[in-house]
Amino acid sequence: MKFIAVLRQVPDNEAKLKIEGGQVSLGGVTLILDGMDEWAVEEVIRLKEAHGGEAVVMALGPERFEEALRTALAMGADRAVHLVAEGYVDPISQAQHLAETIREEAPTLVFTGGQQADWDSQALGPALAEALGWPVVTWTTQLELEGETQAKAKHDLDEGAELVRVPLPAVFTSQQGLNEPRYPTLPGIMKAKKKELRKVPLSVQSKVEVLEQTIQERQRLNQVIDGSKDPVAAANQLIRLLHEEAKVI
Repeated sequence: MKFIAVLRQVPDNEAKLKIEGGQVSLGGVTLILDGMDEWAVEEVIRLKEAHGGEAVVMALGPERFEEALRTALAMGADRAVHLVAEGYVDPISQAQHLAETIREEAPTLVFTGGQQADWDSQALGPALAEALGWPVVTWTTQLELEGETQAKAKHDLDEGAELVRVPLPAVFTSQQGLNEPRYPTLPGIMKAKKKELRKVPLSVQSKVEVLEQTIQERQRLNQVIDGSKDPVAAANQLIRLLHEEAKVI
């Protein structure tokens, strides 16, 4: 059996980004394996440990993505495939190119992150399933293989959760609660340096052109509500402000 996790490298959540020339500059920014992709990587490693076979990690992106792939190898993945493409590539174009390599690998299933942090998009998993012609289960919180041709999965809905059964091969996207990703150990990091990381140069024409990027900034109003004399009135005022001005309730 073969299990593939598709991953991305993104800025750390605490990174301070800046705009240069109308584009987000990553100079001096700490870049990490996308948090939701960590669940995907952990799940394919666990599936390999439970059922045998191979856990493969794959990415489509610039040369710097190698760091994220090495992290996944240090976690316990067996080998990596890096489709090297510089510049922005939209999720649909990525899915189409990834699908070609995934078909060659002929995996039992594919896992992606439920949402890509740098795009703030959930498109990659479903787009990949569409390109492959496979079923997809999004926001997966539990997965159980039923032989090599079928899987049972639990995934989140707005109303709660749903238990489904799908034929394999299939695409799944991750969600919090699926597992607890392991940390790369020092022996794992040393072994990762010797594991296979195959690079495939690509020339990709994105379907979307990014014209300009900006950073959303919100100024604090610094309103202080004095509740020392009349707490009830202060609470009512707070609720009104949150509802009418902040529009968060």
